[in-house]
Amino acid sequence: MDPVHVIGAGLAGSEAAWQVVQTGVPAALHEMRPLVMTPAHQTAGFAELVCSNSFRSDDAENNAVGVLHEEMRRANSLVLRAADKHRLPAGSALAVDREAFSQEISAALRGHPLVEIRNEEIGELPPGEWDSAIVATGPLTSPALCEAIGALTGEESLAFFDAIAPIVHRDSIDFDIAWFQSRYDKTGPAGSGADYINCPLDEAEYRAFVAALRSAETTEFREWERNTPYFEGCLPIEVMASRGEDVLRFGPMKPVGLIDPRTGRRPYAVIQLRQDNALGTLWNMVGFQTKLKHSEQTRIFRTIRGLERARFERLGGLHRNTFLNAPRLLDERLRLKRRPALRFAGQITGVEGYLESAAIGLLAGRFAASERSGNAVVLPPSTTALGALLRHICGGANAQTFQPMNINFGLFPPVPGVRGREARRAMARRALVDVDDWLGGAREAAE
Repeated sequence: MDPVHVIGAGLAGSEAAWQVVQTGVPAALHEMRPLVMTPAHQTAGFAELVCSNSFRSDDAENNAVGVLHEEMRRANSLVLRAADKHRLPAGSALAVDREAFSQEISAALRGHPLVEIRNEEIGELPPGEWDSAIVATGPLTSPALCEAIGALTGEESLAFFDAIAPIVHRDSIDFDIAWFQSRYDKTGPAGSGADYINCPLDEAEYRAFVAALRSAETTEFREWERNTPYFEGCLPIEVMASRGEDVLRFGPMKPVGLIDPRTGRRPYAVIQLRQDNALGTLWNMVGFQTKLKHSEQTRIFRTIRGLERARFERLGGLHRNTFLNAPRLLDERLRLKRRPALRFAGQITGVEGYLESAAIGLLAGRFAASERSGNAVVLPPSTTALGALLRHICGGANAQTFQPMNINFGLFPPVPGVRGREARRAMARRALVDVDDWLGGAREAAE
């Protein structure tokens, strides 16, 4: 049997290849690293997490992200399996040891008898003899492949900037000032209710911090980057600071649910750090993605009480992400309308976030495997998180104003007669019932 070709071994490509081979269909996984590196990647490992180490909320009762986690677990997701195995304390969030996570996925794929790894750059459209290919090259798709896709579709690729938060060595944090606590002392599956390091700011310190961000030097955009819009869900801190004095205090620096044990009061604002590796030696600054020059980052961030002597394993950065106008270009099976043998998966389809990228990879792999085996392609219902996300990017969104989207309950059909928090819970319960029915139907179609 000819393989399904998967281009790119990031989260989406790794998940797609895994889903393909679970059906007994072979997969050829093409990855250009380490032969050709990107501006953001640091290793040759599969599914490398280049920004945060968090897959966000793991609450499957009240949060759409947690619902998507659970649906993917039930669909035998490699990404969720690796994340669960290498999870770190992060309250109700699913955070992972990024190195161990990548190693787990790399080993699973390299060791699978139906996966062929091909280390090569695909700099043009897949050849015609590949009758089933999944392009999962991510937000940093090579310029040559972007150009080839643009020539085929007649569409200019849309682009936005995504950002990387700094990582701090734990032993350089002053715990005479900083303290451990999750908001509202909330515990999670791998947490204790004291999973974040918190550094407080009083009002004067916060105002001075915002003023410093507003006047700091940022790195220069390259010519081709200057007209690229930011993604509103992942703004650099200096951009947030420029939008208003209190934007940060009601965003990543919000102090709600936190009490400084030294004062017994809630601080005016707070910087939170989340564990980044299993040893607990590295902690990332939550929501502190930035385009500030490295010298400015160290200068300004060391004005924060508790971080005066901070040592940075990695400073923040910014890179351009590229994505398709999926509602216009892709059909409901993630196939390019002008060339159905070619599928797309991951962030290049216009989803935002690690989890969402892996989810679209999961669907692309399942669809391609079903077609290769001659079985009916069964789409997930729109009442599920998987189906809601798929429907959004493949026609639910307005093609004229299409922008990247995280999973959220606004993409789900409402449950009649239910409102507020109970409505979210009702949608979550319905989604998990419906995803089980969908998975069962897909199994029956394959038999």
